[in-house]
Amino acid sequence: MSNDGKRRRVILDLAVTLDGFIEGKNGEVDWCIMDPDMGFTNFLNQIDAILYGRKSYDLWGQYIPETQDAEAEKEIWDLIHRKEKYVFSRTQMKSDDQAIFINENILEKVNELKNKPGKDIWLYGGASLITTFMNLGLVDEFRLSIHPVILGEGKPMFIDIKQRVDLKWVNTRTFASGVVQLIYQGNGH
Repeated sequence: MSNDGKRRRVILDLAVTLDGFIEGKNGEVDWCIMDPDMGFTNFLNQIDAILYGRKSYDLWGQYIPETQDAEAEKEIWDLIHRKEKYVFSRTQMKSDDQAIFINENILEKVNELKNKPGKDIWLYGGASLITTFMNLGLVDEFRLSIHPVILGEGKPMFIDIKQRVDLKWVNTRTFASGVVQLIYQGNGH
């Protein structure tokens, strides 16, 4: 299912703590609830490409779940690994059969991607790539899943944002796990 000739959207889908962190101080994400009611599989079926920073790609781009992990989690990772992957890196230049590496001209390359036929695009992160996309006005939709935990310290969701970004509310969903998902339209639309 494509966007029927419409421009593809870049969607920032993030799990975040109540105090605004996307990771704990040591990179931990053990607080992140994989709530089946959230319909993450539906989201994955809405996209056909994922954008990673190099560090995030190194950590998660080829992640293989443990044998004892739940079947639902294995299915999610299988879906993720079937997507086209783009990695933004200043150091690693060479694309391979797993991912296409982008080293320069981010605005032009992302706009080319948005104009190609296909489904929406997931901006996975990390934090510095999110900052770059925010400052270039490339995020079309924000899907923030607020988790019921306060870490006190960690990696903030947004850093070094250069200008105010006004958002348009689209939807709010609440789940039995305590997660609240907020969806906003951004300035990239």
